[in-house]
Amino acid sequence: MDAQKVDMFIMSNGKFFEGHQMNMIRERLLALDDSKWAMLSTIQLKDPTTSLIISILAGSLGIDRFMIGDTGLGVGKLLTCGGFGIWTIIDWFMIQKATREKNMQKIQQFLY
Repeated sequence: MDAQKVDMFIMSNGKFFEGHQMNMIRERLLALDDSKWAMLSTIQLKDPTTSLIISILAGSLGIDRFMIGDTGLGVGKLLTCGGFGIWTIIDWFMIQKATREKNMQKIQQFLY
């Protein structure tokens, strides 16, 4: 794939991934065919900052976990009122990393 397209993708979507993963993503994107570019550019990635805001406002209902695709954990948080508040507070610190990991899982479908 063209290096200019790859750099554009990295710059516009860098906040959706962990910093240490960016070099691996760039190398894999450079090795991809141009035919996968259209599919790659249509991936809907979740914003970690939005996940944090939703976690702060409605984390005890599990909406943050439902939003990133962790349905089981979302149901658990919903039924226990956020683990009686403890799970909610812990998720304030962990939800951004969990969102970035889910984004990495989405993009790995195209990279491998």
